[in-house]
Amino acid sequence: MKVQGLISILLLLSAVAPADASEIKSNPKAVLELFTSQGCSSCPPADALLKTLQQRPDIIALAYHVDYWDYIGWTDTFGSKANTERQRAYAESWDSNNIYTPELVVNGAKDVVGSRKAEVESTVQQASLPVPVSLKTDKDMLDVTIGGMPGAAESGVWLVTFIDKASVDVERGENAGQKLEYTEVVTGRHILGMWDPQNGAHLRLPLDEVLSGPSDGAAILVQRETRGLPGPIMGAASFVR
Repeated sequence: MKVQGLISILLLLSAVAPADASEIKSNPKAVLELFTSQGCSSCPPADALLKTLQQRPDIIALAYHVDYWDYIGWTDTFGSKANTERQRAYAESWDSNNIYTPELVVNGAKDVVGSRKAEVESTVQQASLPVPVSLKTDKDMLDVTIGGMPGAAESGVWLVTFIDKASVDVERGENAGQKLEYTEVVTGRHILGMWDPQNGAHLRLPLDEVLSGPSDGAAILVQRETRGLPGPIMGAASFVR
């Protein structure tokens, strides 16, 4: 076969062959949970910073849109009461009554103002997640492997679904007239089971059930709880389909 003909066939095969279905992040150093709102004028810089940080392979970024800014004239298209309740649960776990936007929670253990770049980067630099979590897509299944850590406390395994990229034209409120760009917008949280520190855990989940509605990505979080309130995140991994 002539070289030109072989090249033509290879190009055709590359055009029709399925690409890798997922972009996977395993064993990051930090999970960043940003509590934000489309109705908050100080949030766009934090949203932009989160978008930049999300591009790092060692960071999983999650944007939780809250609903308590809706009263000023613009209802956040991604906002939910559940996200607000998660933010309040963090505050309660730290014996605090204070919640705000943009609040960035790092590894479930510390919060910083999400728009303060130097403070955010310093906190991320010191962060670590001790429990290894790896993901693999196998045809129509998501394969999750969580390592052990003898002596650690039993923790919950959570599935957090998200929209990888989104843009919104805000028509009213403090950000009226702006087109806002978002990344990893949380669409839901579901408990999958418990992590055994002695033996670790292995899960196989149908991809079509993991991702529903507009969601095109998901994170697996291993997170401790104290008194039913969120504690430190011990390990994490994520993928985008």
